[in-house]
Amino acid sequence: HWRTFNDLISSSPQEQAECFKEQGNAFYSNKDYSEAFNFYTKAIDACPKNASYYGNRAATLMMLCRFREALEDSQQAVRLDDCFMKGHLREGKCHLSLGNAMAASRCFQKVLELEPSNREAQQENKNATTLLEFERMADFGFEKRDFRKVVYCMDRALALATACHRFKILKAECLALLGRYPEAQSVASDILRMDSTNADALYVRGLCLYYEDCIDKAVQFFVQALRMAPDHEKARLACRNAKALKAKKEEGNQAFKINNYEAAYQLYTEALAIDPNNIKTNAKLYCNRATAGAKLKKLNQAIEDCTSAIKLDDTYIKAYLRRAQCYMDTEQYEEAVRDYEKVYQTEKTSDHKHLLKNAQLELKKSKRKDYYKVLGVGKNATEDEIKKAYRKRALMHHPDRHSAATPEVQKEEEKKFKEVGEAFTVLSDPKKKIRYDSGHDLDNDGCFDGGDFDANNIFRAFFGGHGGGFTFDSSSGMFSPF
Repeated sequence: HWRTFNDLISSSPQEQAECFKEQGNAFYSNKDYSEAFNFYTKAIDACPKNASYYGNRAATLMMLCRFREALEDSQQAVRLDDCFMKGHLREGKCHLSLGNAMAASRCFQKVLELEPSNREAQQENKNATTLLEFERMADFGFEKRDFRKVVYCMDRALALATACHRFKILKAECLALLGRYPEAQSVASDILRMDSTNADALYVRGLCLYYEDCIDKAVQFFVQALRMAPDHEKARLACRNAKALKAKKEEGNQAFKINNYEAAYQLYTEALAIDPNNIKTNAKLYCNRATAGAKLKKLNQAIEDCTSAIKLDDTYIKAYLRRAQCYMDTEQYEEAVRDYEKVYQTEKTSDHKHLLKNAQLELKKSKRKDYYKVLGVGKNATEDEIKKAYRKRALMHHPDRHSAATPEVQKEEEKKFKEVGEAFTVLSDPKKKIRYDSGHDLDNDGCFDGGDFDANNIFRAFFGGHGGGFTFDSSSGMFSPF
């Protein structure tokens, strides 16, 4: 029923309001909620004491996802008419959408007092109970640092409370703590687009930057959050941790630069204690401490620190390289090859290829007899040192010295005597030594094939060349010239 403009202006305020309401209903039915809102507002302006007009505008605002405004209209509607069932139902739905489960439940219970068989209120009341349970589970999960559980609960909660910033912020914070920074930033940015002064969203943006090791930018967001909410405890703590972490890390770096490795090691240790949640920065700190530890010859600790860094960030190439070098230094060549392979697969540079080849060579060499160890000398031993070592070991393991021993001991000493001869044959010959040091397997070159190698010949030649041969005196247990 439509009236002419003249009829409208000559009618009473109540009639005008009803006309506006009818037009609002028409727009609402056609899903033109913005126009419906305008006409319901006109109805309210014409007759501000009518509960149903506020109820209708609340329904429109809910369709526009403007739940806070819808809540105010719903509350005004039930203030005007406490028996207005739809008003209580809409107020409950607004509370639920905004994450206020307790308040929502009270509204739905009021509806059920007015109409005990109202199925919509019964279902919404169950939803409010479910929401409370997800909140409880999330609080418990956060306390136990089970951030994945919190994200799961918040996803379920947000399906019921679509406009709850508090749930979104908690989810974003846990995503940041899980290292899922793009997702966390996306949630925070969505909130800031609607409310640029939201301190919680500013805090989460800062937290993401902080955990991505952009500490200076992070501090700016924390300061902005504190400007909006001076009592924001999480922002205050994060700001303090960020500044402390940056300062301690820089102190450690400075100590390392001036070769004060003990101080650097201690400073990195102190920095690691500041915030266990900062995965990216702590990965760097573990790697830095490993570098200082390697300088201090704490190689096993350095390997552990690199492993800790890799656990925090499995893409951290520098940590793999540092650990691989420590494995090389401790002659754990298989582990070194594995790390260098990982690095080369990720970054195929000529330097990484060279490091891998070198580790593979050392691994190959480690699987042969280590003639330097057999003689008990270092890899840089001089010719004289090699001769002295052979003299000592050959006399120590000569079969004649062990003629009175058990057959098992004799066999073992004969084997060692032969190995000492092999070692001396290779390391005393410059050409063979070069081939051995470069990784060639001399067994494959026929040096000791066919059983022709005789350690006694080497022994006689060596000692014969030093003023005559030797014979073993069993009574004295000593070799003497003959």
